[in-house]
Amino acid sequence: MRKALFVLVIVLLSGFVQSALCAAAASGPESVPRMSIEALKAQLGNPDVVVIDVRSTHDWDESGIMIKGAIREDPRQLDSWIKKYPQNKTIVLYCK
Repeated sequence: MRKALFVLVIVLLSGFVQSALCAAAASGPESVPRMSIEALKAQLGNPDVVVIDVRSTHDWDESGIMIKGAIREDPRQLDSWIKKYPQNKTIVLYCK
């Protein structure tokens, strides 16, 4: 779990609503809010937080590290899955 959290601190991205994710994609990654490991730990299990693993298939297959409760989504298919997540939830994306 500690190793997984280390990975998170490097590339963890957090969005609060679908429109924020879309706006961030248009304006660049520097505008996406980030969440610390401690903040994420405090939110795990919160029904208002959705943790999404967007690692590449290769990175996901090669890793034995998963965050319990995280949902795996293909990062190349963002347009097909982002709309299924409620806009009133905190969306946390993480990758390698």
